[in-house]
Amino acid sequence: MSTDRPTLVDPPIEPLLDAAGDSKFTLVAAASKRAREINDYWNGLGKGSGRIVPPQVVSRSNKSLTMALEEMAEDKLAIRRPTAEELEEERAEQERLAAELATDEFGLLSDVRPSDSFNEPETL
Repeated sequence: MSTDRPTLVDPPIEPLLDAAGDSKFTLVAAASKRAREINDYWNGLGKGSGRIVPPQVVSRSNKSLTMALEEMAEDKLAIRRPTAEELEEERAEQERLAAELATDEFGLLSDVRPSDSFNEPETL
């Protein structure tokens, strides 16, 4: 006589942890990111911005975090962790951009000479 009763944690966390590779941190990070996207979607309605994907589940809850977890439970949201090569490429790109910014920060004023600066107005 087992009946399915609603629990405090619905959807159950065990299958979600399996999908996240048994990492609670990954599960929380992915769910919170998707919940922010859902919030941005609801807040952006009527503004003509169609870049954010709407919720992919019909939920009894109006909470964005619950919707995000339900999307994961129904396999409508996949968690993908970057590979070591992707992380290395991203780090190299960030270093390249930082080096470019550091050289350009002072390069913008390299054409200005002290003689080009503003002089005091001449008095007659």
